[in-house]
Amino acid sequence: MSHELRVKAISQVTDRTPLPPKVPARLEAIWATDVFTLSKMQACLPKDVFKSLQNTIKTSGKLDISVAGVVAAAMKDWAISKGALYYAHIFYPLTNATAEKHDGFISVQSDGSVISEFTGKVLVQGEPDGSSFPNGGLRATNAARGYTAWDVTSPAYVMETDNGVTLCIPTVFVSWTGEALDKKTPLLRSNAAMNKAATRVLKLLGYTDIATVNSSCGAEQEYFLVDAHFAHNRPDLLLTGRTLFGKSPAKGQQFDDHYFGAIPERVQVFMQDVEEKLYRLGIPAKTRHNEVAPGQFEIAPFFEAANVASDHQQLIMTILKATAKKHGFVCLLHEKPFAGVNGSGKHVNWSVGNPTQGNLLDPGDTPHKNLQFLLFCGAVIRGVHRYGSLLRAVVATASNDHRLGANEAPPAIISVYLGTQLEEVFEQIAAGEVKDSAHGGFMDLGVDTLPIFIKDPGDRNRTSPFAFTGNRFEFRAVGSGQSVSGPLVAMNTILADSLTWTADKLEAQLNQGIELSAAVFTILKEVMNEHRAVIFGGDGYSEEWHKLAEERGLPNLRTTADALPVLKDAAIEELFERTGVLTPVELESRFDVYAEQYVQMIGVEAKLVISMAKTIIYPAAMRYLSDLASTIANLSGIGITIDKETVEKVASLSQSLMENVSKLSSALSLHDFESAEAHMQYCAQTIRPLMDKVREHVDALEGEIADDLWPLPTYQEMLFVK
Repeated sequence: MSHELRVKAISQVTDRTPLPPKVPARLEAIWATDVFTLSKMQACLPKDVFKSLQNTIKTSGKLDISVAGVVAAAMKDWAISKGALYYAHIFYPLTNATAEKHDGFISVQSDGSVISEFTGKVLVQGEPDGSSFPNGGLRATNAARGYTAWDVTSPAYVMETDNGVTLCIPTVFVSWTGEALDKKTPLLRSNAAMNKAATRVLKLLGYTDIATVNSSCGAEQEYFLVDAHFAHNRPDLLLTGRTLFGKSPAKGQQFDDHYFGAIPERVQVFMQDVEEKLYRLGIPAKTRHNEVAPGQFEIAPFFEAANVASDHQQLIMTILKATAKKHGFVCLLHEKPFAGVNGSGKHVNWSVGNPTQGNLLDPGDTPHKNLQFLLFCGAVIRGVHRYGSLLRAVVATASNDHRLGANEAPPAIISVYLGTQLEEVFEQIAAGEVKDSAHGGFMDLGVDTLPIFIKDPGDRNRTSPFAFTGNRFEFRAVGSGQSVSGPLVAMNTILADSLTWTADKLEAQLNQGIELSAAVFTILKEVMNEHRAVIFGGDGYSEEWHKLAEERGLPNLRTTADALPVLKDAAIEELFERTGVLTPVELESRFDVYAEQYVQMIGVEAKLVISMAKTIIYPAAMRYLSDLASTIANLSGIGITIDKETVEKVASLSQSLMENVSKLSSALSLHDFESAEAHMQYCAQTIRPLMDKVREHVDALEGEIADDLWPLPTYQEMLFVK
């Protein structure tokens, strides 16, 4: 690593010509062309086979295995017509990443010839190694069998890369003994549990025609783009996804001039390329814009069924990274790649509904009269209060710890924001008399040429981790590099639990002859009396809220080390077992996997801090001191005296740097811990602060050492040179 490499990187970036933009294709012409959609199935499958598949997809009915052979043949012919030579079962292990194993359609015949073959058995089931993925002890090398199984509810698609075309089949991933080793299986179970409980409530409300209730998801994906020439000269970015060192530039985001600003030309060409790939895969990318921090951007798809949305989120992350390389960027999905500017989240907009009753979290124009909405919203309030620590645990990672609790993201205290209108309605319910609900009215801007438009009845609160935003809840604590499956599983499960409680209460009231609306308001009053502590509409960043939350008994789980042990609580184990979403052994395995990932990530970062400090930063400081000493000697020889303050400061910082590196090295050498919880706390309370201390000295040295000797691309270059 040298200054020459840094200077070369700057010149390569500034001299780079953006890839020419493609002529945009008509959306209708490319939409879902690479997806084996229902309409394509209908065109090539016998009617009875298609109806069977359609029933499974639309009603969550049981899959008829006998149709698999016919579907496989049609799927293969379609994929080959698109240029595919290989197929892959796509699954989502406990890594937040996507896994795939490619197999050829080729089948060698007895006479030495070959044919293209893809059977129903192969479509339905695959067999990857179950021990080579994180599994929390569920699988071992001597007991390694695992299975992938076709998820018919998420459509197959072809993925085209420079290396060819592959048929991709979304699947679940389970062990030989049947435990979930993936993110998808619990998500499908949680949807089923939520549908069962929601259907029961809707029946008690008097509905007879009730379609399958599903959760929906729209996730706002934030990310940073750094020119590849800079990223490749930063070992920390390449190995950990974030900068372990870096002095903040004079200008950051303080002028608020980047948010929604004009998208840089090169970035816009990249975005258009990404969007075309997404449209071909049937992923409804709807929004793109500059985010708050320099070099930060966002893409947001339209709402979809949660299972499909989760699969699409994984594809979005894959396509962002792959397309960035083609445009000379590195796409950073780490939650906090740069200190001093906003990190990246993945706000998960979540709702529940069906075709017959619609969005069950839509309050309508008169929410105080909307019994259906009030019951479902009340169930969410109860669930978040009872299991807020679970919501915190499912977003707990080493990388997300850098973001949660800062004045840029929701605090680690989980609360619910309802908005002025709904909070007033629920307070009226608590008081025992529901009169009315506030109306938004109209916005008149005082200029004749500007339109008068309808004003929302409530404001937004960007400091709330779980906020109602009109017809859905927005879970804002999810990290940008995370799978959305974990948060969706938690939200679906706590809702299923609360709806079951609601149904039990409502059924008992109705059996006593109590009128429906009176029974509903009795239940909602109980919800408010027991769970109103979780409702908060103020500034979630304020110290006052932290004190108030403590008084209300709301947990403040500041780090992953504090949050993950929640997965071992008896109440959480009972919740997942009661709803059929995760068995105790599956839940325990997830704690083990996530705890290990946390410890391993801290370990990798700490080792890299030591390595970079010793082999890159300290040598640069010594070269600078040598140059200064030589300059001082030469000037003193001709009678010129100069201030030695800089020499003393650089020397002192360098010495302190190496002292702290030594402390960090010693701390890493301790390996005896009585439990995973103790090891995580050691990482959080000892290793992380020592890493921060080393960084403090490195960043101070960056501000003192001559620019022509500083070896690493700086924040100023990475954030502002595109």
